[in-house]
Amino acid sequence: MLSKTRLYKKLLGTGLIIAAGLIGANAFANPAPDFTLQSSTGENVRLAEQRGQVVMLNFWASWCGPCRKEMPLLDEMSKRYSSAGFVLYGVNVEEDNTDAKKLLKELGVTFPILFDTESKASSLYSVDAMPTTVVIDKKGVIRYVNRGYKAGDENKYRDQIRELIKE
Repeated sequence: MLSKTRLYKKLLGTGLIIAAGLIGANAFANPAPDFTLQSSTGENVRLAEQRGQVVMLNFWASWCGPCRKEMPLLDEMSKRYSSAGFVLYGVNVEEDNTDAKKLLKELGVTFPILFDTESKASSLYSVDAMPTTVVIDKKGVIRYVNRGYKAGDENKYRDQIRELIKE
């Protein structure tokens, strides 16, 4: 049986993950499944405790090229919108987060990072592409799921964040 990390790598090699990203954002109206994960600072973060804020979950892996490209852009969005009721969590999906920690240090991102070493959250959110970005409204409802990343997608993310902050 392939580990989730190996499966992602295998799919990336076949182009299936990139193809999944071409589907684009899908609007949903389902409650966001709750989870608790340990953060890079050692604290446990529970999603349900973020109600009242617009939440973005960005599922990523250190070996994912598009993830690496979008992380600095996500960091800018986090800084820009945090005072308006927005919180971004990077959710690393790797079983061993050693490479993830090295990448985070290299990139210098400041938004909170959560480690999903047992694939609990990624399973709850049916993550099947790297990166996968989920946007949740203030009531805890999944509103957008964006699979993959290509240059310019950050504009779509900004529009989604602004829309939900105004609600």
